[in-house]
Order: sequence, then C-alpha cells, then structure tokens
Amino acid sequence: MEWFLILAGFILLLLGGESLVKGAVAMAKKMQLPPLVIGIVLVGFGTSIPELVTCITAALQGSSNLAFGNVVGSNTANILLVAGTGALMVPIMTPLAEFKRDGSFVAISTVLLVAAALFLGSVGFMLGAAFVALLLGYIAYMYLAEKRKYQATGSADILEELEEIQTFLNRPITLPIATMLTVAGIATTILGAKLLVMGAIALAEKAGVSETVIGLTIVAIGTSLPELATAIIAGLRNHSDLSLGNILGSNIYNILGVLGVTAMVSPMPVPSEIMTFDLWVMVLATLVLTLFALTRMKISRLEGGLMLSGYFIYLYLLYLSTLPTAA
Repeated sequence: MEWFLILAGFILLLLGGESLVKGAVAMAKKMQLPPLVIGIVLVGFGTSIPELVTCITAALQGSSNLAFGNVVGSNTANILLVAGTGALMVPIMTPLAEFKRDGSFVAISTVLLVAAALFLGSVGFMLGAAFVALLLGYIAYMYLAEKRKYQATGSADILEELEEIQTFLNRPITLPIATMLTVAGIATTILGAKLLVMGAIALAEKAGVSETVIGLTIVAIGTSLPELATAIIAGLRNHSDLSLGNILGSNIYNILGVLGVTAMVSPMPVPSEIMTFDLWVMVLATLVLTLFALTRMKISRLEGGLMLSGYFIYLYLLYLSTLPTAA
C-alpha cells in the first residue's frame, strides 16, 4: 500500500507539474506577457513545483525532516543523477557567461544553507523570507541579463528552452482551456504531493528508517524526475547546454524558493543526520559539477559516468546507515 501511494503520488506530480507549466505558459502567451518572463519565471519555477508542494505538505503534516531531506536530496540528485545521466548520453557543453551567473547563485545559496545549518540549526520565517527575497533578486538579475543578450544578438538561451516547452502546445489553445490546464495542474500536483508524503511516512514507519532518509532518496529522486526528463530530452535534441542551465536553476529554486517558502509556512530544524553527512555530499557534488563543467568547458561522458557512479555509492552508503547496528 505504501509503494502504491508513492507511485501514484509520483505520477500525479509529473502530470500535474506538466499540466501546470503548459497551462501557465499558454495563459501567459494569451495575455501577451514577454517571452523572457514566461521562460524565466514560469518554466524555471515549473520544474521545482513538485518539490515545493511536497515540502509544504510534509511540513504542514509535521514531517519537516522529510521536507528538508527532499531539498538536499533533490539538489544532490540533480547534479549526480541528472547531470551524470545527461552527460553519459551527450557531453554537456558549458556556456561560460551563463554558468558564471547561475553557478555563482548556486554557490551563494549553498553557502547560505550550510551557514544556517551550522550556526542556526534551523531555517525559520525570517531566514526563509530572506531566501525568497534573494530568489526574486536572482530572477530580476537573470531577466535583465537575458534581455540585454536578446537585444544584442537576437537570441537567448531561455527562448530556446521556451520553444522546447511550447512544442507540447502543437495546436492553438484558448484562454479558458489554458486556465483549465493550470487549475487542473495545481489540483493534481497537490493531490500527488499528499499521496507521496502519506506513502513516504508510512514506508518510513514500516521499514523502521527515518523520514529524513526517505526524503533524501525516494522522495528526492521522484521530485527530480522533471529535471531528469528535461536532461534526456535535451540530450536527444543536442541541446545539452539547456540541461545544465535547468539543473543550476532548479538547485537555486530548491534552496531559495522551496526551502524559503516552506520555512515561512513552518520553521524547519536541520535534521542531525543531514548535518553530519548528506549536506556535505550536496556541497561536494556542487564542487564536482563546477570542476567538471569548467574543465575543457564541458562535462564529458567519463565525468558523467563518475558522477552517476558517485550517486549510486551515496545511495549505498545511505542504505548501510539504515541497517541495525550490531550489539
């Protein structure tokens, strides 16, 4: 029953997230919003919707450890699992200017999270609000940077990503239909998150492992499926640079947006398990991604294989940590 709830939750999160993004993009087009706003705000935030709804649902149900584990686990999975898989398919090229911009914000948000964990031991309302404010600043900065690039060259990476998204809308969609897609996406995502959290909590209780471990593994991988799908599609269409941008953007949204908003809803103590191991794995993964991305300005297949292998080793170590200690 627990696995059924988790699987149903995953499916509903995927369907709901897709419907929400497509509907919101269509609504924005009908309302004649600038393409850069659509791409940066709606598409960029869209892949983090599953994490956001899942974390808020978990926090409101008193399972903040699961929520915190989801954020840290998703960021680790985005780098080692998603980027590793994408690079194994097609080497991921590094657009230097964009990587400096987005990579810097990933580093800043990661350092802030580590500092909060070390010195505060929790993320409360005020810090959550500061995270959200920083995210809004990042969105504004990215919008201005992309706008200048678009005006200078007539092209922008975010527009290419938007075109990829819009291939789903292969026929004219009216505003009422777009609105229905958006509302249905929100409802489906909320239901999916509720089922996923219920199943994850029940599985943790039945298996005798902590909610933190479930959040770091099953829930984190499940909510990272949109990023994984994007990486695979981008690789098949030879747009691997979009995959890297999506991963960096998602990790920024996860810490500043998902964790920030969730902390504003319900203060989140940092689980001791995450403090001693998983947080540092996320930091190490971020450093490895930066090193690989800046080496020859691409992430090669070999490096992708190393990242993917590292993720499986991490999962194995987490598995060992759940085994009962010998007397």
